[in-house]
Amino acid sequence: MTILRSLALFALAALLEIGGAWLVWQGLREQRGLIWAGAGVIALGLYGLAATLQPDPHFGRVLAAYGGVFVAGSLLWGVLVDGFRPDRWDVIGALICMAGVLVIMYAPRG
Repeated sequence: MTILRSLALFALAALLEIGGAWLVWQGLREQRGLIWAGAGVIALGLYGLAATLQPDPHFGRVLAAYGGVFVAGSLLWGVLVDGFRPDRWDVIGALICMAGVLVIMYAPRG
């Protein structure tokens, strides 16, 4: 159950960070206004909170593993929100990153 909770927290963190960055982008670069950008800043702050809820106590490990989740999540966000179509190299790279997440976070340690 701890691994499922951890994976759910990584998914939540990705949604908050990628969504927050997208909202800031929309607010500033796409001229949608400060309300969009402000909502993005709030989401980015909540991302930081979500990361602290990981069961592993090591900041460096959690953030290193989250990097892989961010890579895969960013590509998925692009597909779902921006109409991006990843090529096979994007998909292979994301799978490699996710394998890294599993090794970093869930490998047996003595």
